[in-house]
Amino acid sequence: MSYLYLTLAITLEISATMALRLSEGLRVKKWALPVIAGYIASFTLLSLSLHKGMPIGIAYGIWSAIGIAGTALIARAAFKEPLTRTMGAGILLVITGVLLVELGSH
Repeated sequence: MSYLYLTLAITLEISATMALRLSEGLRVKKWALPVIAGYIASFTLLSLSLHKGMPIGIAYGIWSAIGIAGTALIARAAFKEPLTRTMGAGILLVITGVLLVELGSH
């Protein structure tokens, strides 16, 4: 159950971040509610994941890695933001680091 909560938390966090991009720094008011609600719901679900027993180092690592990768890929597709090879290598290093942390915890 903790992984389900974490998956939903990550999905909402990425969605809220995309809404934040669309809001132009909360200047476009129609996007303010999705931004705020998305982040609140996301942190609530992260909290539930921790409550169900997921270690915070693992939860935050997975959150960070998937959040970085997902945000970068969606921003590239939706907003034509840059995603260079160097950025891709950095994302892979973050994901690799998280996997090593998780493997080391068992």
